[in-house]
Amino acid sequence: MPTVAKVARTDAGLASELRLSVMRLRRRLAAERHPDNELASGSMAVLGWLYRTGGELTVTELADAERVKPPSMSRTVRGLVEGGYVARRASDDDGRQVRVSLTDRGRDTLLADRRRRDAWLALRLKELSPEERAVLRRAAPILERLATA
Repeated sequence: MPTVAKVARTDAGLASELRLSVMRLRRRLAAERHPDNELASGSMAVLGWLYRTGGELTVTELADAERVKPPSMSRTVRGLVEGGYVARRASDDDGRQVRVSLTDRGRDTLLADRRRRDAWLALRLKELSPEERAVLRRAAPILERLATA
């Protein structure tokens, strides 16, 4: 059900409206996941980090990036290895350290999922006015800064 647009008159009101809107958009994008993708969002986030960095990351680096504990990330990585989405190997510098990299299956799964969600969002953006899209273009880097702070 559509909601009536409100203007946040205070920073606290803006925070509340942004939180709610971003959470709803996230849930809506999650609903648009590729139908063949059985991976949880945390596993998809790991594939995304590996893809964005273009190389290998340690379990600790992945845990830090996702703000989870290393044992939790180890479980996620173990499941991704078992599914053939990532590969693990001992670090050249420190044999105790594990390096994780994306496999072809992991990359293909991530990109198919992204294409589907991007297509859905592109259709929704076409429903907006040019002015509204311009506002979102300016807001996107600001939202990214908030998300990575």
